[in-house]
Amino acid sequence: MYARIVNMKLKKDAQSEFTKTFENEVLPKLRKQNGFRDEISLLAAERSEVTGISFWNEKVNAEEYSRLMYPEVLKTLSKVVEGTPDVKLYQVSNSTFHKISSGMIV
Repeated sequence: MYARIVNMKLKKDAQSEFTKTFENEVLPKLRKQNGFRDEISLLAAERSEVTGISFWNEKVNAEEYSRLMYPEVLKTLSKVVEGTPDVKLYQVSNSTFHKISSGMIV
């Protein structure tokens, strides 16, 4: 399993608009993506920051989303996001919530 982590700076007073836009326009697109498992959004309202963590079955699923759908998602969020989001991809090594592991022995 892979996690795609996106850190974004929101425009001033855009927290509620971000949440609404993400729920109504972005999540439906994510749910249609091959290999998509879950999304967690963390909002730091006092800093106008959001961290999104999406979980994917395979690395190729997350990479395909990044190439094909993410540019469209960025366009959708451009009304609430300031600057360019920082995106990183990680292999999940442990999770109590998703009951998954990488299969690596540590």
